[in-house]
Amino acid sequence: MIEVFFYGLFMDQDLLVEKGLNPSNPRKGYVAGMGLRIGRRATLVHAREERAYGIVMQLSEDESTALYSEESVSDYIPEQVVVTLNDGVQLEATCYNLPEHLLSGSNREYAKSLIQVAIKTGLPKSHIDAIKQFDSERT
Repeated sequence: MIEVFFYGLFMDQDLLVEKGLNPSNPRKGYVAGMGLRIGRRATLVHAREERAYGIVMQLSEDESTALYSEESVSDYIPEQVVVTLNDGVQLEATCYNLPEHLLSGSNREYAKSLIQVAIKTGLPKSHIDAIKQFDSERT
């Protein structure tokens, strides 16, 4: 089993189960020095003064590989991050991110769905408010 840090819709353990996966041991936490961005989907970018909140879950390596081979996320690449859990414990996890040069567009519906998942999983209000900035018309 590997630790995977999710920050987008995959934070929803029920969604992963619907996809036939067996996620376990969900824990809330954040990655310092990374910020959430939403184009067509969500990704994290290096941003020294930001924190990206999400959920760490355990998946088998095969499940993780299968999940990120889906067409909508196949451009995402794994990177190791340090997650600070709500209890202060830090652990290394794999986090899949879209290379920044591939981030484009906007997706209000995705942002609205992500707000609902963030509320469901109990992420901080400050993070939910940050997601809301992506749920507005861009000029």
